[in-house]
Amino acid sequence: MGQHPFEISYVFEYVVKLLPSLKVTLVIVSSSILLGLLLGLLVALPRLYRIPILQQLSQIYVSFFRGTPILIQLFLFYYGIPELLKLFQLDVSRISALYFVILTYSLHSGAFISEVIRGAVKAVDRGQIEAAYAVGMNGFQAFSRIVQPQALAISVPVFANVVIGNLKDTSLAFTLGIMEITGKAQTLGTISHRFVEIYISLAVVYFMISLALEKLFHHIEKRLLRHEAKADSVSTAERSRNVFVRLFTAVTVKIRKEEAGL
Repeated sequence: MGQHPFEISYVFEYVVKLLPSLKVTLVIVSSSILLGLLLGLLVALPRLYRIPILQQLSQIYVSFFRGTPILIQLFLFYYGIPELLKLFQLDVSRISALYFVILTYSLHSGAFISEVIRGAVKAVDRGQIEAAYAVGMNGFQAFSRIVQPQALAISVPVFANVVIGNLKDTSLAFTLGIMEITGKAQTLGTISHRFVEIYISLAVVYFMISLALEKLFHHIEKRLLRHEAKADSVSTAERSRNVFVRLFTAVTVKIRKEEAGL
């Protein structure tokens, strides 16, 4: 490190060299988020409906994965699961470390996603659900027609943070020998000793992916809230019209009073 003067041209060169390893990173992110969505839903339901025992178990699960570093979780699952399975005469030593990484990130993401789901559902006004029951809807209809659309729109910004955080956390997967973009950058830096250029390139790649994800989720959020935006614009126009009508009425009454006085 520091043996070569900084050259900007190497930054662009290393960006190109890092792109092939991006596939592994995206596989980890997409797989763990999809599995995390399923786990998050299964964990959120007992807490939303206050199911005995399952509620406490889900609370322990969420507290553990939110309260411990992802790096420790990676080591625990990578080294701990094989030792545990040996007690049952199962040998998983030949399984790729990538599967342990995906499992760990899925469980980690599931804990955060369960909180996103729980918070979004609870943010929906309870009065709307009671009104749905009052007009004859059953529980499923009330959830699918009233709760789910609003909760989905509420959860998008927080869910976007979970996905982007998951993307950045994958930089720790190289500690288990996974050759994703951070592992590739570490290897290139060791060979070339141009650590400044390689880590700038790595930062550029992460930033561009995060920016693309941010734009994508912002577009999704706008699409989900488009009806609400229209309703707000209509209500604003209605309020403006009412103000104008009241003002016009007040002026008319005043003029008539003055004419009557004359």
